[in-house]
Amino acid sequence: MNFISFVRILTLIMKSIIYTFFFILFFKTAIFAQAPLRYTTAQAHSHNDYEQNIPFLRAYHQQFGSIEADIFLRNDSLFVAHDQKYITSENTFSNLYLKPILALIKKNNGSIYPDKKLGLQLLVDLKTPGSVTIPALVKELQPYASILAPEGPVKIVLSGDTPPPAQFSQYPDYIFFDGRPDIQYTKAELERIGLISQSFTNYTKWNGKGILVKKEKEALEAVIRQVHGQGKKIRFWATPDEVNAWKMLMNMGLDYLNTDKVEELGPYLRNRANAEYTASQAHPIYKPSYKNNDKASRVKNIILLIGDGMGLAQIYSGLTANRGELNLSQFLNIGFSKTNAADSYITDSAAGATAMATGQKARNRAIGVDTNNIPLKNLPDIIKPLGIKTGLISAGNITDATPAAFYAHQPERSMDSTIALDFLKSTVDIMIGGGAGVFNKNKVSDSLRTKGFQVSNQWQDLTSLKAPFVLLDDSKTVSMLKGRGNSLTESFAKTQQTLSKSGKGFFIMAEGAQIDYGGHANKIPYVVTEMLDFDQLIGEALRFADTNGETLVIVTADHETGGLTLLDGDLKKGYVDGSFSTNDHTAVMVPVFAYGPHAIDFRGIYENTEIFNKMLTIFRKYSKK
Repeated sequence: MNFISFVRILTLIMKSIIYTFFFILFFKTAIFAQAPLRYTTAQAHSHNDYEQNIPFLRAYHQQFGSIEADIFLRNDSLFVAHDQKYITSENTFSNLYLKPILALIKKNNGSIYPDKKLGLQLLVDLKTPGSVTIPALVKELQPYASILAPEGPVKIVLSGDTPPPAQFSQYPDYIFFDGRPDIQYTKAELERIGLISQSFTNYTKWNGKGILVKKEKEALEAVIRQVHGQGKKIRFWATPDEVNAWKMLMNMGLDYLNTDKVEELGPYLRNRANAEYTASQAHPIYKPSYKNNDKASRVKNIILLIGDGMGLAQIYSGLTANRGELNLSQFLNIGFSKTNAADSYITDSAAGATAMATGQKARNRAIGVDTNNIPLKNLPDIIKPLGIKTGLISAGNITDATPAAFYAHQPERSMDSTIALDFLKSTVDIMIGGGAGVFNKNKVSDSLRTKGFQVSNQWQDLTSLKAPFVLLDDSKTVSMLKGRGNSLTESFAKTQQTLSKSGKGFFIMAEGAQIDYGGHANKIPYVVTEMLDFDQLIGEALRFADTNGETLVIVTADHETGGLTLLDGDLKKGYVDGSFSTNDHTAVMVPVFAYGPHAIDFRGIYENTEIFNKMLTIFRKYSKK
């Protein structure tokens, strides 16, 4: 190879390396440009902080990243107030801000916050002429220079009556300035800009209700892009100060949220991880044939799917995360169930499930008994003489209230040992869920084997078990987020395949137990992932109903949990943002969906006890034929 050929080859290799480098750089930049900003309290700005009853410390304890103080120069001293008439001898800038800040930095070994990654922007609004106020401020700040940016954790940014940009360089390097988006700064001037601010009302009169009109939203987004293009952060003052406005501004990428509601914005931002969820992908939807839907034809099997704690908001959160479709959204026949207990406007799972299992209202915490604690016959026991077999499935503990109501009779839901023993007298043929410890401790498992049941605590035995059987594996009662997997759909497949062999029909109750757990925990990711798992179970039930032709599928809830409200979402991205009003149950009606023969019977508004009555009527009607 001659020298010229070698140079050409080397040149090609170098070009390839350079192109690859720029491709990777561009690719990474594109990815990061599209990544949503995870808002924390570091993006919170305490506006008019000095008007709080405890200035600085209220915002500090919420870990705000930016705090504002208006200062006045009077008699060579700097005072903090909104207006000169409110100045007192106590509210000096030093007393309210500098001394507390220094004390905290000493306490935190050089950091303003215990988390050393967090800094503080102190926005100082000059209310008296800057020409005299700034020199006085510089004199007061000089002893604190070591804690001030660019080296220290506290960044001083001056706003209000600031000097012309050309004079920025005349001041110490720990003094930064609050810029304006309509000013053209030189490179050197821009280096002294710590923040760029503007009045929100320059672009819109929006009051925070509903959404911004398109033209005004585009104007706001344009100025945010402009400022970000300069490598600076932006804040608007005079913004609406409500959750809807905070969310709208967050969606636009605003760097600081302006607020006077310190104790409301702080928790809101700290809870972002629990309030938001984006599904990585959508699960496929089964498209029903509707061949037997609405017909008053023979029903041989009934599948009752209970989404514990599942209200309309939980359903729509799942639909949003799944890009606008659920198996549940394929149902055409929809009703509503009134869920109140016998002794309370708001039901718990025990009373709610007892109503559906027995057809009678019960007191909260009661399992399968009436208001006098007298055992009630449940659906599995009533239909057993008709030759109909029963399977119970739960994504939670099988002695929990919802599944227990279909086999147990106890006045108190916490009596899990006694509830487990009740299963020995039950007519249920298959039970799958958690609770191995309770069954083993009380020797229920041993007694079941004596009665001819196959009993296992190992999930891998599922496919080989023969009815009657009980499979209790507590590893399958962790949340979807912690890796439960497809245990609900696998349990359903095994149960329907096994019970279908009887020839006289079956009843299956399968519970999506942990939608409720997510509501109690007030965690949107928990709720949504459980809702999506439950919906995949619904899809399998619909598929079986179409294949079988004599199966009625009913989907409902025992109650709603959490008082969930959806504040934002994106159907294309699978993004959900929600808020809870309580960590307990609510009294709202819950939907009832039905598919297959006699599905039309479940339209309307009725008591939850009617679900039992309707199922029993249908079973009795066709079991004689």
